[in-house]
Amino acid sequence: MSDGTPRPRHAAGAVKRARRLRNDMTASERALWKALRALDLHIRRQAPIGPYVVDFAHHSARLIVEVDSGWHDNPEAQLRDATRDAWLAEQGYRVMRVRDGEAFGNPYLVAERVAAEIQRSPHPNPSPSRGRASLP
Repeated sequence: MSDGTPRPRHAAGAVKRARRLRNDMTASERALWKALRALDLHIRRQAPIGPYVVDFAHHSARLIVEVDSGWHDNPEAQLRDATRDAWLAEQGYRVMRVRDGEAFGNPYLVAERVAAEIQRSPHPNPSPSRGRASLP
């Protein structure tokens, strides 16, 4: 990775599962993917990260975007999401969750929010001070 932080190794079968999920994206995921591509944000779709496959990942900004359906409202799914989010946070990723209706109904607005989150991320390779001390 460009910031020097290694990506977690993929779990066995994760790449194959990611390929399958890319072919079977939901309508909401497809709409958001089209909007993200239009903004040229260098985001990967259905990206394997460790034991998980995330909907969208911007690796240099360490940002994950998950498109959640109503299924994610049930307690079992919320527990699974919390476990997954905690693991991703341990790897240095932030998780941004959006509702599938929002991603489908207004994908370009969601893509703009994703772009704003990417801009807020610290640059992985900040410019050196060129020998000058920082002033308070």
